[in-house]
Amino acid sequence: MRIHRALTIVAVAVAVTVGFGSPAFAATKLTQSQAAGQLSASGITWSSSGGCTNRNVSTCTSFEQINQSTVSGIKTFKAITGCAINITGGTETGHSGGTYSHWNGYKVDVGKTTCVTNYVKNHYTYVGYISGWGYQYKAPSGNLYTDEGNHWDILYYTCGC
Repeated sequence: MRIHRALTIVAVAVAVTVGFGSPAFAATKLTQSQAAGQLSASGITWSSSGGCTNRNVSTCTSFEQINQSTVSGIKTFKAITGCAINITGGTETGHSGGTYSHWNGYKVDVGKTTCVTNYVKNHYTYVGYISGWGYQYKAPSGNLYTDEGNHWDILYYTCGC
């Protein structure tokens, strides 16, 4: 009986330590100020047609509730490529929905430059044309870069490029 009880206690301790029953990954969400500070410190700029950061206005560029991994991802991308990065879309309303969406903090849009385009096309795997979206490339990390015509839509599953 004591051995059975001891094994049960050990099994429960292992389950709690390993994390059975809890989410496999919980994204760390940032405030506008936290994200803007990190991006600015890395030399990343942002702009919006409305000149604002309100998450509930589609003409703004907001970082409210963006994932830390998304901010880390775009910072890593800038560091690796050496390209100037200007974010034109963040977590504001007006983008397509879904689990891995702008609203849920997984995506940013960046201005299309020759530097960014050349890096993506020369270093990432071409996936194909996604009807209604654009030409998509997959980084070794699994993150997706979609050429949507006048900007790159970047989906960060992880903080790597």
